Amino acid sequence: MSRVSEPKPKSFEISKWAVWEAYRRVKANKGGAGVDGESMAEFEQDLHGNLYKLWNRLSSGSYFPPPVRAVQIPKRDGSSRTLGVPTVADRIAQTVVRGYLEPNVEPVFHEDSYGYRPGRSPVDAVRVCRERCFRKDWVVDLDIRAFFDSVSWDLMLKAVRHHTDQKWIVLYVERWLKAPMRRPDGILAPRVKGTPQGSPISPCLANLFLHYALDAWMVREFPAVPFERFADDAVIHCVSESQARLVRDALARRLVEVGLELHPDKTRIVYCKDSNRRGDYEEVSFTFCGYTFRPRKAYNKRTGKTFTGFLPAVAPEKLTLMSRRVAGWRLHRRTTLDLEDLAAGVNLVLRGWFGYFTAFHPNAVIPLCQRIDRHLVRWARWKHKRLERSGRRAWVWLAGVRSRNPEMFVHWRYCSAPS
Repeated sequence: MSRVSEPKPKSFEISKWAVWEAYRRVKANKGGAGVDGESMAEFEQDLHGNLYKLWNRLSSGSYFPPPVRAVQIPKRDGSSRTLGVPTVADRIAQTVVRGYLEPNVEPVFHEDSYGYRPGRSPVDAVRVCRERCFRKDWVVDLDIRAFFDSVSWDLMLKAVRHHTDQKWIVLYVERWLKAPMRRPDGILAPRVKGTPQGSPISPCLANLFLHYALDAWMVREFPAVPFERFADDAVIHCVSESQARLVRDALARRLVEVGLELHPDKTRIVYCKDSNRRGDYEEVSFTFCGYTFRPRKAYNKRTGKTFTGFLPAVAPEKLTLMSRRVAGWRLHRRTTLDLEDLAAGVNLVLRGWFGYFTAFHPNAVIPLCQRIDRHLVRWARWKHKRLERSGRRAWVWLAGVRSRNPEMFVHWRYCSAPS
């Protein structure tokens, strides 16, 4: 009588539940197809089979990530940033590894590291930065040149090994770091350093690298100098211009040691000028997490007087980008929709914008509110024959809609109705 063969043990112990949970997180985050062109919907046509195959390969050590698809994202200075889009299966695999690695590194990270961490947000970083600008006169507005393209693989893997004894985690992190990138012309671009932006594992790895490259070094070398960091952007608060220069120069040398470089044009020393700070200096503003800090008029409710404070508000370039996106919706052509359906679609985006950019100095978003209303008036004139010849009549009509249903559009909460 023949014996039934026992299942061959896996090389690595990876929970099937971890793969399932990773799939759920990737699905919730949405995202486009990778180099294989497979969408989430196509992946789900054989969901259990695909997840089992992925788990089997991860557990046996035979999983090799495919190339990532390169996507160019324009930046405000006219240059572009390259994002790497992994396949759906690869995003799930990266999320599995992140789920195992993140609990080991999170307790070690610095309290003032805010980027892509559980329970922390950009608003938290801006709030702490604002409070410290009240107390410290100077900041170093830090910019690391091409951080995600410059990360040393050896140093990254050394940091990962320090925080896990699971060989499979190190194995797959190394394979992801070395995975080539497929450009839009189809050419595979080999890489010798860096970690692609846009992948689920990238934020965790970036925070881990910068913890040792910057955060822990600052605590060791300048324990009395506070800072906030969101991913590769950081603001360092100093008591004097001389201290700011000292910190900047020392940090430049430190980054060279770990294969990075301060951007010589974008790293600046800024004076936090307000009513109580005298002197004229060239640099009196900086932008952090989409908010521009600069001298602004403010009102003291206790004394009833105005004063100049060094305060954050939505950055002008962010307002411009949002305005351009609103214009790109071409609302006036959506005349097959009624106003309620139009509002439902628009509010999906506006809720995120206004929820974030009104946390500080909300009046700064009023120009964007007014621009959205102008697009709505234009829509009304295309939609309703009785309004097409009179802009004034269309504005009266919109004011009437707003008075009856002031919550219809999200942006109406943040600006008064035109008189």
